[in-house]
Amino acid sequence: MYERIIRGRIVTPTGIIEGGWLGITDGKILAVGEDSCPASDSLDDYGDAYILPGVIDGQTHAGSQIGFPGLGPTTMAAAMGGVTTIVDMPYDEPDPITDRTLLDRKIEAIHTHAVCDVALYGTVGKSPVAEDVASLIAGGVCAFKISSFEAHAHRFPRIDNGAALDLMQMLSPTGLPLCLHNEDQEIIARSVAELKSQGKIGPEFHSPSRPESAELTAIATFLETGRHAGCRLHIVHISTAEGFDLVRRYREEGVAASAEMCVHYLQLDAAEDTPRLGGLLKVNPPIRSGQREALWTVLENGQAAFVSSDHSAWPLERKLKPSIYDVAAGMPGLETLLPVFFTGATARGSLDDAARLTAHLLSEAPAQFFGLSQKGQLAPAMDADIAVLEPRSWTYDAKRNTAGPGWSAFDGQSLTGMVRASYVRGRKIWDGEGIEVQPGWGRFVARQNRSAQSAG
Repeated sequence: MYERIIRGRIVTPTGIIEGGWLGITDGKILAVGEDSCPASDSLDDYGDAYILPGVIDGQTHAGSQIGFPGLGPTTMAAAMGGVTTIVDMPYDEPDPITDRTLLDRKIEAIHTHAVCDVALYGTVGKSPVAEDVASLIAGGVCAFKISSFEAHAHRFPRIDNGAALDLMQMLSPTGLPLCLHNEDQEIIARSVAELKSQGKIGPEFHSPSRPESAELTAIATFLETGRHAGCRLHIVHISTAEGFDLVRRYREEGVAASAEMCVHYLQLDAAEDTPRLGGLLKVNPPIRSGQREALWTVLENGQAAFVSSDHSAWPLERKLKPSIYDVAAGMPGLETLLPVFFTGATARGSLDDAARLTAHLLSEAPAQFFGLSQKGQLAPAMDADIAVLEPRSWTYDAKRNTAGPGWSAFDGQSLTGMVRASYVRGRKIWDGEGIEVQPGWGRFVARQNRSAQSAG
């Protein structure tokens, strides 16, 4: 007898089981079946809803504003969106995660505040220290993140090319990816200064102030620097199809290079949405005009490693400044990642095709990339992390999350899929109306397939 049976349209790596079921005990999937259900202590029957592997959001910023306690509202938003594991960035307030002491404190905070599971990035200061890098790897970080653009001198610094090369050489024997925020400092500084001098401070000047050349220069420099280092290289967000094509060309030349897509680039367009959203649309790199369909083609061609949200839930007052250059960059996205992506996918294929693509790019692929080998698939022996998605139309209301910032670029949009429930390790954490677990149910998830523990 199983502790719980979950029934519905089960989306597995090999196909969709109509009227299928999952048998769950002790937080693990023990069996996947079809037709009549076996005996269980509890049966959750979702009818024609899709039973998807829980989403793994590979790019969130929980601690950018209030530090580690930000894991609470961030993971609550995740639960509402069918996201069962977040991979959180290291740029916390007041200190980035650059050593083992800070990492251990953040892990403790996960076990205090989080309602879903959390994997973690590490980072370095402007001069990487091999001992600290090794201690972060031993502590279970799943990747490292650096930036070629300085958003904050201490919390989010620019790592120059020499320091980046040092870090690549440290990480090369470990198998862990080094991931880049891809914008060139000098090009952006010059562009911003020129536009400011002309009084061009409105939201429509955000994309011109951070031109595509700034992205492509940063990407090419990073990949060329790492060409002979033997390190896995990854770009965390690219706003143009040309950027993905650049990564593809390096990969074809033998460089271990990849790039991810953020969902807002797939759904929003600067020319169409800036008049309506203004500073709410600001993210870095910018959402551009005329790229949306080309970026869907990138996905269809298999050029994106996975899709993430880049969730950063700034309070509304940080998004409503007179000058676009003073507006905080980033938008909330955890609640909407799954339904927005599924909506876009259904516009380009059948519901079943959209469900399979969603399971791959939002669950299976990020689990594989980050070494979360117990997650990302609905299969025996895997964690029972599940998102229940009902394929029906509804209108998203950003204010339904009382712990959120109260705004979203997707507020008021008609979406195709609604998250009816979320489960983490077999426990229902979201029932479609409210959070079902106490803070601290979430656990830290360490990278599993590390090929080495030392970065020295």
